[in-house]
Amino acid sequence: MTKKTYYITTPIYYSSGSFHLGHCYTTVICDAIARFKRMDGFDVFYLTGTDEHGQKVQQKAEAAGVTPKAYVDRLYDQIVELWKVLGISYDKFIRTTDNYHEATVQKVYEKLLASGDIYKSQYEGWYCTPCESFWTESQLVDGKCPDCGREVKLQKEESYFFRLSKYQDRLIKFYEQNPEFISPKSRMNEMINNFIKPGLKDLCISRTTFDWGVKLTFDEKHVAYVWIDALTNYITALGYLQDDHTLYDKFWPADLHMVGKEIVRFHTIIWPAILMALDLPLPKKVYGHGWLLFGNDKMSKSKGNVVDPIVLSNRYGADVIRYFLLREIPFGSDGNYNNEALLTRTNADLVNDLGNLVSRTTAMITQYFDGKVPAPNAYTELDRELITLCEGTLDKVRADIDNLSAPDALTDIFKIVQRANKYIDETMPWTLNKEGNKERLATVMYVLAECIRFAATLLTPFIPTTAATIFEKLGIKAPTNFNNLKKFGQLKVGTKVTKGANLFNRLDVAKELKELDAIAEQEAKKSKPAKEEPKSEQISIEDFAKVQLRTAKVLSCEKVEKSDKLLVFKLQVGDEVRQVVSGIAEHYTPEYMVDKTVVLVANLKPAKIRGVESNGMILCAADDKHVIFVTPEKDIDSGKVVR
Repeated sequence: MTKKTYYITTPIYYSSGSFHLGHCYTTVICDAIARFKRMDGFDVFYLTGTDEHGQKVQQKAEAAGVTPKAYVDRLYDQIVELWKVLGISYDKFIRTTDNYHEATVQKVYEKLLASGDIYKSQYEGWYCTPCESFWTESQLVDGKCPDCGREVKLQKEESYFFRLSKYQDRLIKFYEQNPEFISPKSRMNEMINNFIKPGLKDLCISRTTFDWGVKLTFDEKHVAYVWIDALTNYITALGYLQDDHTLYDKFWPADLHMVGKEIVRFHTIIWPAILMALDLPLPKKVYGHGWLLFGNDKMSKSKGNVVDPIVLSNRYGADVIRYFLLREIPFGSDGNYNNEALLTRTNADLVNDLGNLVSRTTAMITQYFDGKVPAPNAYTELDRELITLCEGTLDKVRADIDNLSAPDALTDIFKIVQRANKYIDETMPWTLNKEGNKERLATVMYVLAECIRFAATLLTPFIPTTAATIFEKLGIKAPTNFNNLKKFGQLKVGTKVTKGANLFNRLDVAKELKELDAIAEQEAKKSKPAKEEPKSEQISIEDFAKVQLRTAKVLSCEKVEKSDKLLVFKLQVGDEVRQVVSGIAEHYTPEYMVDKTVVLVANLKPAKIRGVESNGMILCAADDKHVIFVTPEKDIDSGKVVR
């Protein structure tokens, strides 16, 4: 019988040089789903990787003084090490600099050109380098990128365009026929209302202003737009348009593209349209999850709020981090991370519930039955309640995973753990032993050991290292599937259990919070870059000649009403009197400035500052603490040229 297949992907990652807990969020969730599906009888292919081309990579490499390839090689090493620490069980790791990927991207462009779906034209519009995104004027928010809020630049260059507008009606029809294609539902509404209904514009899909990318075979001064390059990884990794396309034939279309909500547009509009143009099947589902927030703000290195997952994993264990991400964050919505929540959740669930259940049960079997699992006798109604719970949990967890809800899955699994702990209090094994009721005690111990086996098996996809340790304590091999969960009572009588060390040790929350703050402070100091003078574009002598600098004498100076920073000057500039506003009130008093000679940019366009007209700019030098106006070394008449 042929196994059912399941193809799951994370977005391929690019980072500015360090990976934080927010990056781990998607990957850990996909790993848990992939592991669960494998144990549930599916032939799974789990793909992740790194997005290594584009303008921002080239700029980062130049700033670091290395080649782009050397720069991305370092990032690759970092993320592979991180996934190893967190136990990510991917089947393939793709890099967009892999030769086979680049060659296939070139073939994709060739096919699109041959079919008439791309054409050459001139691009002029707004481009966000950090997001590698093109925007129209109407899509900008306050003149900035609507995704990241950063500055955009007006770009003008020769480009190839993809006829995205051609596929607008087909996309709408596809959405109507496949209402579960985009999840959660709010993401579907966002795509339709914000992008489809206003009308799709043809998409610029090549660049000529930099060269770190896949060169187009039919026009080598052009490189592929980084998002087309990145999106095609989902099929190039499977062998599309390659000699060996076995994986493509087996696994495409993807069952699930898991992405962050900020890149849903690329995966649900641009990617399906490209696939339509290539006459390929579309993926079955794109899930746009929320962000992992830190203090209600998105984790970002530039904001200084990143949390280092390797530091946390080394301190508490990778499974603690995996469990927190999978259990605490409401999937589909934004979730908040803070150290106290991590520590509190660990103590409550992993120490108090799971750890205590395993520790108490193995200790009592060791004490009462010489460490061997005893044979059960007749089950009571109380026992059968717990048995029914165990036998029914797999179906619940399977439904939770199909709904992509790891928090619900773990909640259902922990119902076994929590009910078993309560069962200990209800049956009081210590009293049964004291009374010499060995038959009842044996049944209780068997039920508890079997509950632990059920729970550990179901927990294997989520916290695999911990589950493996539990099986060692139970004296049995870790299962590779869920077959032994169909019926209660599969644990062999006489199996030797071992108490050993605790699964988890209780954390002193107050102490740990202080130490984590200290670690964060140390890491911030280490990662703080040395301050550099901002780099500016070189100009020619002709450019400089356009700037008219003149000496000017201060006739009068006053503070601008309702402003702590602005002074308004009356300046004598030769035969002319000028009014100029300058933001130096925090450094100089009006009285001090009267009769001083300053240097004025005399041909600056007039502007209104706080409603006061300003005709020029006073030159100043500045550092972190001081602003100092520029003045000639000796007395000189006003209006003289500064050169």
